Amino acid sequence: MKFRHVFFSGLLGLGLTLGVSAQDFNSVSSSAKADLEKALTELSALQKQVGEERIPIAQTLSKAEDTVLTKRKDYEKAQRSRDNELVDLNVLKDQVKKKREELDYLNGLLQEFSSLFESRLHISELQVYADQSREVRLKAENPDLSIQSRLELQMGFVDRAIERLNHLSGGHTFDASVLGASGVKEKGKVTLLGPVAIFASAQGGGLVDRQVGSLEPAVISLDPTLTGGIKTVVETGSGGLPLDASLGNALKIEATKDGFIEHIVKGGFVMYPIVGIALAALIVGIIKWFQLTSIPMASRRDLQLILDRLTKGNQQGALEHAETIKGPSGQLLATAVTHAQESKEYIEEVLYERMLNVKPVLEKMLPFIALTAATAPLLGLLGTVTGMITTFNMISVFGTGDPKTLSGGISEALITTEWGLYVAIPALLIHSVLSRKVKAIMGDMEQMSVAFINGVPEQIPAEPVK
Repeated sequence: MKFRHVFFSGLLGLGLTLGVSAQDFNSVSSSAKADLEKALTELSALQKQVGEERIPIAQTLSKAEDTVLTKRKDYEKAQRSRDNELVDLNVLKDQVKKKREELDYLNGLLQEFSSLFESRLHISELQVYADQSREVRLKAENPDLSIQSRLELQMGFVDRAIERLNHLSGGHTFDASVLGASGVKEKGKVTLLGPVAIFASAQGGGLVDRQVGSLEPAVISLDPTLTGGIKTVVETGSGGLPLDASLGNALKIEATKDGFIEHIVKGGFVMYPIVGIALAALIVGIIKWFQLTSIPMASRRDLQLILDRLTKGNQQGALEHAETIKGPSGQLLATAVTHAQESKEYIEEVLYERMLNVKPVLEKMLPFIALTAATAPLLGLLGTVTGMITTFNMISVFGTGDPKTLSGGISEALITTEWGLYVAIPALLIHSVLSRKVKAIMGDMEQMSVAFINGVPEQIPAEPVK
């Protein structure tokens, strides 16, 4: 509006400046006033319209602000609720994680229980529970099985194990096949009374236990007067039983007392070369002992007689006497008499050569005994290694829960080591004794050679001195 006033004022001034006529100026002024009034009227109407529309707009704006405030409160409330739910969700996740860990731990315990279950059974019970235990283990190891189904399966097996214990407390009788005294399986019934198992069949009866080196239950035969009571208890569930305060341990200890042949067989295939070289070394030792102790040696009297005859010029007589002496010492003296007219240095060389020829004969076969003393411990060590391999194979198949299954490999490992030392120590002693015997014979021959060289005259008479 101010701009319009200025505009019209400018036109008016411009009209005045340009010298417009007074009539035109009045008409223009009237027109300008009319326009001004019209503009003021329009302005008033507009102000009125604005005043009328301001209140509804203010009310609408107020409602919109209330709505925004409400929405903001709802948003903050929803955000707090979301934060609380997020905290609760984290707590639930932690609880789920702990519960899952508990389930995994419980699952591990149940798997361990099912794995060790067979090792805690009496060997005769394997015919009843081994298949069930193996089936549960295989199903539990299925990765597609849910945790709930796995736990239900394992808990069902635990219930059967508890049921088994209840049966044992009152005596449990079941059909079974057991190795009889002849090594043939016999069908009959086994009654378990706590840790004791008794067996009865048409062929007889007795206690049932595992034999060392066997995976089958076997009957331990008892006195025939006790068999009748055992059969009565198995067949009727009542009667008298022999009391074994050791719970069968006395019988087991008695069963471990092996004979010589059984002990060797338990050592495995390595025992055969050990026993073979032991027998060969023993035979060689005996032969060499008799050979060395039966070698005749020349006495000082024989040597003195030979020297006297040489001094008297009777070389032929000395040679004849030397040839009557048997053994290497007689041959040594005969050689010495043959070369008696040579120089003493030459005689010494000849006698030394003769002694070198005798020594290999005396020491013949002695290295075999030394070889036996060195080889036997190594063979024992080989048996130890094979026995430990057998033991680890048994562990990989049956686990470590039952030491009875490991006894075969451990016995093989220890028995071969034991026999390796049994053979090596005597062989070493025999070789030492025989070597000293050879050295003694060689020493006597050397002493005789020195005595001959010292006693032989420098010049032997050409004709015998009468």
